[in-house]
Amino acid sequence: MAQFFSIHPQNPQLRLLRQAASLLDSGGLIAYPTDSSYALACALEHKEAQVSIRRLRGLTEDHPFSLICHGLADISVYAHLDNRIYRLLKTAVPGPYTFILAVNRKVPRRVLHVRRSVMGFRIPDHPVVQALLSVYGRPFLSSTLWLPELGAPFSDANDIRIKLEHDVDLILDGGPSGNVPTTVIDLSGTEPVLLRAGAGDLSPFGLSNEP
Repeated sequence: MAQFFSIHPQNPQLRLLRQAASLLDSGGLIAYPTDSSYALACALEHKEAQVSIRRLRGLTEDHPFSLICHGLADISVYAHLDNRIYRLLKTAVPGPYTFILAVNRKVPRRVLHVRRSVMGFRIPDHPVVQALLSVYGRPFLSSTLWLPELGAPFSDANDIRIKLEHDVDLILDGGPSGNVPTTVIDLSGTEPVLLRAGAGDLSPFGLSNEP
């Protein structure tokens, strides 16, 4: 049965963050709040937890994960950032975006797109996530907590507890979140390409929802 931590949404308790980081280190699966909705998190190096996320979400093997980062310095460790991409990212992070970027060899193939060496990167604008990343000390893998039978992502930790208390190791209850997924923008080519319109503003990238 999942542990359930009621964590302050603005000033998260260090004691609880340390326990959450320890669970990630040991291969645990965590549900946590972000600036768009709740999401699932696991360590980059733990394959079994990644398999669990795919099973819970009904994802195929070719569905890539996102890497949740504290800042642009973290992204630069794993992705190729030229000056153009860096400037674009700097205008929008932290925020409710997922950016598809070309990666280097530090990212395991099992978490990448099946045909391309790219993956999603996130810098959420949420105090709980930022504090957890600081304590954990490195990025972690994540996927929106959106089950195939539901019409929207989870926005309430108590609903997650009812539905998934036997499927995750920890639920971080940071209060209600939104239930709109991130805006996904592919920056792996020469121009930004909108893959999914979501919670993030498109104007910094010269994009719109209109066809």
